[in-house]
Amino acid sequence: MSGFAFKQFKVEHEQCAMKVSTDGILLGAWADLNGAKTLLDIGTGTGLLALMCKQRAPHLKVSAVEVDEAAYQQAVQNCQQSPWPDISIYHQPIQQFEAAGLFDCVIANPPYFNQSLKGDNAARNAARHTDGLSFAELLGAFRQLSHQHSRFNLILPTTEAQLFITLAQQQGLYLNRHCQVQAMPNKPFSRSLMTFSYEQSEISTTKLCIRADDNSYTPQYQALCREFYLKM
Repeated sequence: MSGFAFKQFKVEHEQCAMKVSTDGILLGAWADLNGAKTLLDIGTGTGLLALMCKQRAPHLKVSAVEVDEAAYQQAVQNCQQSPWPDISIYHQPIQQFEAAGLFDCVIANPPYFNQSLKGDNAARNAARHTDGLSFAELLGAFRQLSHQHSRFNLILPTTEAQLFITLAQQQGLYLNRHCQVQAMPNKPFSRSLMTFSYEQSEISTTKLCIRADDNSYTPQYQALCREFYLKM
């Protein structure tokens, strides 16, 4: 399977259980990076989010953690062949990751299936199911690796997002930004882009539709992602 070419970098993903997806592109383009000097990408997979954030903010010191060996090797390759080979990739579970300092910003496109049937591909199961990284563990990792002004950006399906919001509140985190995403105008909202922090504020709520009725990308989606897509 050939890689995915963006304007400033290319992502090879044939060795990764989770390929480049619209979810990842949405999150990488939408995440709140304002004022951040350090960023951690949890479960980097191909390295897509680390690369997108580095393109948006080249001054960022970016670290990324990946538990799967094949995905880790592919992320290292993708970053080394990009304009930003200084991205640091670590091969270990986030539960065991120890950083030299705390991160200003954390980003994740995490596994979210809790009880659904699994397929035969163990790596894909690990990337998609919460067995190896539960929402509670993900929140715990953020709390351990963040400071009082840190922000946590992630994307989840709508139903799982509501569960995550509840768990985050129980951990002392507040939802600050929430973008509900729908694939087309006649479809229900299927994804939630979210930013959490330790600071309570009025929630900035927005909506985004990816494609118009004629299947073309909406102006809103183009405005968000045009700095990345090769042909947009």
